[in-house]
Amino acid sequence: MKIQIFIDTVCGWCFIGSQRLISSIQQLNEDFEIIYVPFQLNPDMPKQGMNRTEYVQKKFGSLENAKPMYDNMVLEAQKESLQFKLSSITKTPNTVASHILIDLARKEKVQKEVVYNIFSDYFEKGIDIGDENNLVKVGVKHGIDEDILKKELRSSENINKVNKMDAIGRKMGITGVPFYIFNEKILLSGAQRPEAILKAIEEAQ
Repeated sequence: MKIQIFIDTVCGWCFIGSQRLISSIQQLNEDFEIIYVPFQLNPDMPKQGMNRTEYVQKKFGSLENAKPMYDNMVLEAQKESLQFKLSSITKTPNTVASHILIDLARKEKVQKEVVYNIFSDYFEKGIDIGDENNLVKVGVKHGIDEDILKKELRSSENINKVNKMDAIGRKMGITGVPFYIFNEKILLSGAQRPEAILKAIEEAQ
C-alpha cells in the first residue's frame, strides 16, 4: 500500500503524526510505501528564516495566546515518546531545503530515518533546520554523499519542485498538515490516533 503524507518540517503535529503512522503500520504484517510530500506552512518565509518569538507573536498575536496550543502539542508528543523543547528553538526556518533533503533521502532509501532526524533536531534540540550545514550533517549521517547533497540543496530545479508540490497540495484543498492519502483513495487530516489510521488503511485496501 502506498501512503502519502504531506508534512512541513516546522510542524510539531507532523512529527507526532508521522510517528503515529509508523507505529500503526508496525502492527500490521504488510508492505507499506510511505512517501513524505512537501508542504510549506510559511511559503513566504525569508530564506534565512526569522526570529521564533517574532514569528509566534505575528502568527498568534502574543506568546500567551500561543501557549495553550503549544502546551497541548508537547503533551501529545510525550505520548509518542517525543521530548519537545520548544524553548530551545530560536529561529523559525524556511523549510524548502529540508524538503529537498527528504526527497533525496527517499531516492537513497533512508527517508524515514532522515525525516525523524530533521524533526528531532528541530523540536527536541532546537537546531536550525534551515541552515545548509545542519542539513548536510543529517544527510551525511545517513549515508548521503556530501557533495551531491550540497549540489541538490542549491539546485533551482529542486527548489521549484518543492514549491510546485506545495501548490499542488493547496489546489487539492489542503490547508493544514499532516495530511494523509492512503492508496490514493482515503484522505485523512491531522495527527490522528492510531485507531483512525488503521481504519483508513483498512478502508483503502
